[in-house]
Amino acid sequence: MSTTRPINEPRRRDRGKDDDWIRAYLASAPFGFLATVDEGQPFVNSNIFVYDPVEHAVYLHTARLGRTRDNLTEPGPVAFSVAEMGRLLPADEALEFSVEYAGVVVFGRGSVVDDPAEEERGLQMLLDKYAPHLRPGRDYRSITPQELKRTSVFRIDVTEWSGKKKEVEADFPGAYLYGSVLDGTRSA
Repeated sequence: MSTTRPINEPRRRDRGKDDDWIRAYLASAPFGFLATVDEGQPFVNSNIFVYDPVEHAVYLHTARLGRTRDNLTEPGPVAFSVAEMGRLLPADEALEFSVEYAGVVVFGRGSVVDDPAEEERGLQMLLDKYAPHLRPGRDYRSITPQELKRTSVFRIDVTEWSGKKKEVEADFPGAYLYGSVLDGTRSA
């Protein structure tokens, strides 16, 4: 790297967020992007995920076959990112245009989960995050060993993370949401 700044230190420290904010953001973010490398080739894949604060790990899953599983067959370094865009912030000068945003980057070691109990736990955590109103055994059949054989569960052991957010005053002149100009609503 060309800098001596720690990997988890944002350039704009005034926008950096603490661990509690990062945990809450990861709990509410709908999906993220997993970055892996195989033989020098970077690969990014979008995934639903869940953060486990007890294990300080991120769980996600994909099919049994595919590049994500291939890239994580051997545990290795990964990055995982979640983000959202707020309002666009116009200015009198092109270089001063900006945008509100929030995001988290997680650094760690990614691996395929091989333990059936941990696989089931990771998948159940995903189900609980995305369908919190539904319960196994009541609203759907619980995960079976046969189903575990049809999916891959991955774990990112978090070593570092970084969160940041830019937000400006509510009445910022001319602020608008992306897409609102295109569809004619232009509301913030």
